[in-house]
Amino acid sequence: MIGLKVVVPVACFRKGFAREFWETEELPPPATCYGFLLSLVGEVDRRRHVGARVAPGLILRADSNGRSAGPNRSAVLRTLWRVKEKKSASGAGGNSRPDFQELLTGVHLAVWLDSTEEGGSGPSLEARVATALDHPERIDRFGGLSLGESTHLVDEVRRLRPGDAGPARAYLLADRGRLSLPVWVDHVGSTGTRYACGDLEPWDSAASPPLDRMPLIAPAPPATKSTAT
Repeated sequence: MIGLKVVVPVACFRKGFAREFWETEELPPPATCYGFLLSLVGEVDRRRHVGARVAPGLILRADSNGRSAGPNRSAVLRTLWRVKEKKSASGAGGNSRPDFQELLTGVHLAVWLDSTEEGGSGPSLEARVATALDHPERIDRFGGLSLGESTHLVDEVRRLRPGDAGPARAYLLADRGRLSLPVWVDHVGSTGTRYACGDLEPWDSAASPPLDRMPLIAPAPPATKSTAT
């Protein structure tokens, strides 16, 4: 298992069903973290490391009153793209309109990755991430490194250190969890999106979570066709 500290100055982890007002989750879903890790190592096939386990955690920091707190929240008015008019081009006509978006600023995250259950051949995602951190000259990738939207660029990514110990909230699996986050996203529709059920639990950011409570990255099983009798 490898633990990373990730710092993002500005981010929005949009809630899946947010439409008119783009609300954000407190931390990135496992599927978003997985995509970020693939980008870090330069992998373009998102099925390459199915079976990895990824658990995000929100590192808390002291506010002006000395209390542990997460990132600041704000809202901006921006132009958002939709697909409402099929005859219009993207970002034109009714496919473009101003709306509010919620933003997080000063996001400090812990992201834990374990590749024990990966089934593919070749180096695991965990091994490739370690290579990217220790020998970045060996990585062939393109574009900016972002977490969420392409404009939400990552400021820092490194291994978690003993000195990073402190209060955090980790997203861990729970049978009766109160928070469902995607572990696999269907970018064409929604039928193939798969969710995990978990809770945000108090955690020490320098401690690794239990493997069996880390969300598993895997697509939804294919739907079976029923035949009439």
